[in-house]
Amino acid sequence: MARLIERFGGLPQVSPSLREVGLESNADAVDFAQRVIHGEIDIVILMTGVGTRHLVSQIERHVDKQQFINALSDVTTIARGPKPTAVLREWGVTPKFRAAEPNTWREVLAVIDGGVPVAGQTVGVQEYGKPNVSLTAGLEARGANVRTVKVYSYDFPTDTGPLEANIRRIAAGELDVVMFTSAHQVINLLRMAEQLGLGDAVREGLDRTIVASIGPTTSESLDDNDIRVDIEPQHGKMGQLVQAAAEHAPQLIARRKAGLSLKKQTGSSPAATYPAARVTATYANVASQTAEALQTAADKTAPWYDSPFMKACRREPCDRTPVWLMRQAGRYMQEYREVRAKTTFLELCKNPALCAEVMVTAVTRLGVDAAIIFSDLLPMLEPMGVDLEFAHGEGPVIHNPVRVARDVERIDELKNLDELQFVVETVRQTRAAMPGHIPVIGFAGAPFTLASYVIEGGGSRNYVHTKTLMYREPKAWDELMTKLARSITRYLNGQIAGGAQVVQLFDSWVGCLGPDDYRRYVLPYVRQIIEGITPGTPVINFGTGNPALMPLYAEAGGAVIGVDWRVRLDEAWATIGYDRAVQGNLEPLVLLSTPQHIRQRAREVLSQAAGRPGHIFNLGHGIYQHTPVENVIALVDAVHEWRNGA
Repeated sequence: MARLIERFGGLPQVSPSLREVGLESNADAVDFAQRVIHGEIDIVILMTGVGTRHLVSQIERHVDKQQFINALSDVTTIARGPKPTAVLREWGVTPKFRAAEPNTWREVLAVIDGGVPVAGQTVGVQEYGKPNVSLTAGLEARGANVRTVKVYSYDFPTDTGPLEANIRRIAAGELDVVMFTSAHQVINLLRMAEQLGLGDAVREGLDRTIVASIGPTTSESLDDNDIRVDIEPQHGKMGQLVQAAAEHAPQLIARRKAGLSLKKQTGSSPAATYPAARVTATYANVASQTAEALQTAADKTAPWYDSPFMKACRREPCDRTPVWLMRQAGRYMQEYREVRAKTTFLELCKNPALCAEVMVTAVTRLGVDAAIIFSDLLPMLEPMGVDLEFAHGEGPVIHNPVRVARDVERIDELKNLDELQFVVETVRQTRAAMPGHIPVIGFAGAPFTLASYVIEGGGSRNYVHTKTLMYREPKAWDELMTKLARSITRYLNGQIAGGAQVVQLFDSWVGCLGPDDYRRYVLPYVRQIIEGITPGTPVINFGTGNPALMPLYAEAGGAVIGVDWRVRLDEAWATIGYDRAVQGNLEPLVLLSTPQHIRQRAREVLSQAAGRPGHIFNLGHGIYQHTPVENVIALVDAVHEWRNGA
């Protein structure tokens, strides 16, 4: 944690605040294990990874460890998150069910409600360091006979000196940001503060400090103790917690010092992490997708043809700026959460009817000018030989990553879309259900982003494995990128055949590259894709993370170049060239502020577009999951009300 804070330019004051103490003598754990072995427990819920390990360590002197592990394979096991899942996998056990992110007790109950009958069943629960009365009550309300087993307790760390020092810093107002990574840290910090006679002073200090929470369970503990939460990352990982704090805290601190209300502070947008790039370049006109070319083979009689969105793609004047939003159907909408509760994410992606339903609902609710199909970047990798899993709490995980040159040989190029017909059908059903004047956007991950997933095996901060293969094995890199480029081209053309009017390439990770590496290792493959797209279909080429790459995006091709929030729109457009349309670029977290502030920031982006034909309003990336729906609607209304600078 200290290294992470330093990496983002902070001065760490890290203090352990709790330790997990395994119970030395635990007859209850032995009894629990015996009941599992003898079939007296029907369902086992494992809440933590460390607890799962403690459970086995406390029984193995009395019960055959392997016999217990074998018994776990025979009962219905539910893992609350990735950590107990990882421990089970070490023992060769795959849990039958895993709770969805953010991995709280509520998601465990959602798993139960989604297809695990518990009425009349005996359910064993491995507890945290303290009983989870809410989970127990929820299980009993569903008719379960609950047997809990406590395997460890929480105590103060052996050396409380660093914790006491940080408590005094909080009380004295010497810290700018306080980050919590578990719910019980909150309890221990307040307990120690009371022992030091600083309870009230610490609470007052926290009220003046930016408080960052790693996830919903920790935030709930803070809320229960009347401590305001300012920052919570989208995914409950330490790296994302520190990154979110680094991005948001400076402006939150400035606003708090300026005396703004706490409500306005909570969702304010961070300043750009680096200044807007000022780049000049010349462009090759290869694969430029000019407005004239886009009219070739287009169905000019279709209701969507002269929609504001399609006119903007062709850089034609229209009476208002079109707007759609990345992740416009997602976890921030109650309607989506209700659908999502019934199935896993990957199963949802493979259900065309549900995918069409969630997107139609979003478009209708928000009033946007285009619909993007509901899917994900990664399912297209499965028929290419990639072992993909959406691990709850960890995001997508690839279990057979490519790490050396010979591994590339087992990646299969998509020769047809037989195994991806569910995506084509999603396009067809979305197009059929959507009003005729609303264009439908298909999409795919760009080759670098997909290659990085395949090589890293999941998310990454520094892309060490990707760049190692790229630099050391250029032939293998070319082979992998060529397979991906050809496959992506077939995939996008299949979506166009299914009824998509526009397609977008998402290069979410390419910002880790500098311009020279992009030109050498990425640009040729993106150009190959865009040149191979069905004539008359606009391509939106969207990359994020490094504004210096924007002239190269334009050089690679695309009728529309997507712009993220790290650069002003007017500077980006001048850099890209006015022979392209642009899409963007409001900072997504502005949507956590107030409607008034949202309208102001939207007007700033629209003013930078200066009424030039070819601007599609969007966020600089996807909608954040905690965004109020009302704020999204306010943004769409603000864009629609704008009239050429008025």
